[in-house]
Amino acid sequence: MTETATPRPTRFRTGGLSPRKPTRFSFRPDRDERAALAGDLGLLALHALDLTGEIRPVGRDELLLEATLTAAADQACGVTLAPVAAKIAETVRRRYVADLTTPEGDEVEMPSDDSVEPMPDVIDLSEIAAEALSLALPLYPRAPGAEFAQALHAGDGVTPLSDADLKPFAGLQGLAAKLGAKDEPPTEDGG
Repeated sequence: MTETATPRPTRFRTGGLSPRKPTRFSFRPDRDERAALAGDLGLLALHALDLTGEIRPVGRDELLLEATLTAAADQACGVTLAPVAAKIAETVRRRYVADLTTPEGDEVEMPSDDSVEPMPDVIDLSEIAAEALSLALPLYPRAPGAEFAQALHAGDGVTPLSDADLKPFAGLQGLAAKLGAKDEPPTEDGG
């Protein structure tokens, strides 16, 4: 008789969690789930993903999720599109507070602790892992040796603009150097 593994829960109803002791979890998506997440995040591959931690009660109206996210992924280089390996090891922390209202309006003051969120009905580990991974990945991955080349474009007979030409105060540096030279005392040779 073969034994099958019992799948671990990836969603926890907050009302069903113990009010006294922590609920431990380990979320490791299978190959198909990782492939789907890689597609959602624009990754070339997601080789491994693990979110392990616990959800514990803090007082009567608060839950604290603390976990470690580890991942191995391949991203496309921002210059050459070659695969760039990324290894992620991040601490994930979410504080869920009951009766926390989300401010609305044009000018909203952001809380100083960005890990505080309103208490959801369900804590979904796959959503937390996806969000934490997307925030931890490098924004502009670059393969070793990949550099942006300088491109100059202009019509026939026209001198192309360079990056230095587009900087509005670049000309002031030369002027300041000339003015500084006029203020220096003359040398023995009269110059």
